[in-house]
Amino acid sequence: MKQRLHSLFWKCLCVSAITLCICSPSFAQEDARNTTEFGFTTGPIIALTDLGGHAGKGTYGIKDYNFPTTKLQFGAFFAAYPTQWLGFRFSANYGTVEAFDADIKEKGGDEDSRFNRNLDFRSAIIEGTAMAEFYPTVFFEEDPEDVQGRLRPYGLLGLGVFHFNPQGSLSQGGNTYWYDLRPLHTEGEGWVPGVKEYSLTQLNIPMGGGIKYYLSEDINISVELIYRKLFTDYLDDVHGQYIDPNLFYSHLSAQQADLAVKLSNKSAQGYNTPSYMPGDKRGTPSNNDAYFTFGFKIGIRLTGGQKERWYNSTHCPLLRF
Repeated sequence: MKQRLHSLFWKCLCVSAITLCICSPSFAQEDARNTTEFGFTTGPIIALTDLGGHAGKGTYGIKDYNFPTTKLQFGAFFAAYPTQWLGFRFSANYGTVEAFDADIKEKGGDEDSRFNRNLDFRSAIIEGTAMAEFYPTVFFEEDPEDVQGRLRPYGLLGLGVFHFNPQGSLSQGGNTYWYDLRPLHTEGEGWVPGVKEYSLTQLNIPMGGGIKYYLSEDINISVELIYRKLFTDYLDDVHGQYIDPNLFYSHLSAQQADLAVKLSNKSAQGYNTPSYMPGDKRGTPSNNDAYFTFGFKIGIRLTGGQKERWYNSTHCPLLRF
């Protein structure tokens, strides 16, 4: 997945825009102070987990992206730029993700087993990240401090922390109710030897890139794709095998145990369904989950930059690289 997203990003950067006007030499008085900015971001957020997908064997790639599960993420950020080619961004984001085996279209292949599994999940995601921004084209610009009308591609890499809480659904009386899954130990986490409980707060590695356009020296807009490498396979609460349902009644209250039995196995006959019985595969533990965002960002300069800049009458940058 990581390689596919990076390949897609760099291919997009190869699409060049047409220069709208020719810039003549300009004369500038520059201030070398650092610049800082703040801003807001929003855009689609998509989870790639064990659930949902399309025909064939399940993957964690774009192939198994179900469009109806697309949600929105919102965030705010603060960034500092010690130089034109390097920046450090600190952001806080909120969004929701979800996936449904019921979204799979049966075609008689490996996808049928996931469709019949019939699991689902949703989760809010609260995230904080610290990322470095790299602007490689700055080194080829004649006057990097002159940013108005300039278009700059950039790469991103950093470290993040996020909180999630997977929920599963049950339909009763025509209504759908959602229940927290972790307290139900749907795969015997903490009970079955070798199956540990998972933390709802984890680290991630955000990576990706984007393109920034400077409307003026004080305002810029960007589009960016950021993939999050996770260190957990429990974003959707689906990881390994079905367990003996009697374990639920041994460790939980009768009411919780009833919920756990229903939510952990939603196949046609529950734990009596062939291929969905104790010891059978429920998830794919060899691959961790992931999520990514396609963001639209606006940045507003707070401090730094040029104190003054004079242009001659033929200086008219609308779009420059």
